[in-house]
Amino acid sequence: MKSLLSDEVVAVRGVLTDTQPVDFHALGVTGAIDRLTLPLRESGTVVHLETPHHRMEVDRQSATLLYRAAQELLSNVYKFAQASDVTVRLGCVTRGMSHRVQLKVVDDGRGFHVPAAMVGRHAGMGLRLMQAAVVLAGGEMTIDSSASGTCVTITVPLD
Repeated sequence: MKSLLSDEVVAVRGVLTDTQPVDFHALGVTGAIDRLTLPLRESGTVVHLETPHHRMEVDRQSATLLYRAAQELLSNVYKFAQASDVTVRLGCVTRGMSHRVQLKVVDDGRGFHVPAAMVGRHAGMGLRLMQAAVVLAGGEMTIDSSASGTCVTITVPLD
């Protein structure tokens, strides 16, 4: 049993956990994020992974931030959204002379009230910590949510 789990991502109490250290050199950030979708796929959720700039170079710090953000977002989809369809998009965006990497997670789940999730002692701690990390890295995070689904977009500097 242990050997079966050693190469997979598992859901423990609704949190997606990679049972091995993430090797961005071997998998790339895209491959590492794709591994995180395994529990969703196994639960019957259709997952679309879009990587229009598949071979883009992302520094380890940004890759780790994007991976952890994807882990939090996909865990939230797994635990709360009751989604049947999820799209994860990782790509490069350009603003003026600045190149950025963008992670977008879109689901067709039940959504949530964003302001309520971002305040209070217990609600939305993962989202708030993620937003703080993104801002600290010079990036930005937006959350749009309604009864028909949620879209979270994280953009961080690439250079």
